[in-house]
Amino acid sequence: MFDLKEILTISFTLFAVIDIIGSIPVIITLREKLGHVQSEIATFVAGLLMLTFLFVGEKFLGLLGVDLSSFAMAGSIVIFIIGLEMVLGREFFKNDADAKTGSIVPIAFPIIAGSGTLTTIMSLNADFEFYNILAGILINLIVVYIVLKSTNRIEKALGKGGLMVLRKFFGVILLAIAMKIFKANFNL
Repeated sequence: MFDLKEILTISFTLFAVIDIIGSIPVIITLREKLGHVQSEIATFVAGLLMLTFLFVGEKFLGLLGVDLSSFAMAGSIVIFIIGLEMVLGREFFKNDADAKTGSIVPIAFPIIAGSGTLTTIMSLNADFEFYNILAGILINLIVVYIVLKSTNRIEKALGKGGLMVLRKFFGVILLAIAMKIFKANFNL
């Protein structure tokens, strides 16, 4: 039932798509705005979204009348706005006094379980065994949780200057990723 090679392939694929390491500056920026990121809630909601899309992703989007391209484009717009905030130092997402809400949007979705992650999970479902995909998702959720819990230590290690450089750099990277997702799904 479980195949170690499949689990590793799925885990590395999801790790690359989620890119939690590359999202550290975004998460730190959002934590500064929110005051606190609830790692447990963000990880749980991201996992719930991933499992939902594993079980019924395409059917769910079809029920809403949304195709995969539109879903991916909408997620790219949110990612684009977050990237703009990081590069320009302007706030587009208003502070929410409730850290639970901020832990869900935009951290759980679209940063952790974004359109790329969710469509990847639906694609993996066609090529790999269900239980191996579940194992790959679980491994990635553990990594996500550890990174979310470690952002204070990472921030202290980088210092203000290092954090600012990373924030601007990854802001540009986020803008590029958003444009790539948008361009790949744009249908005339």
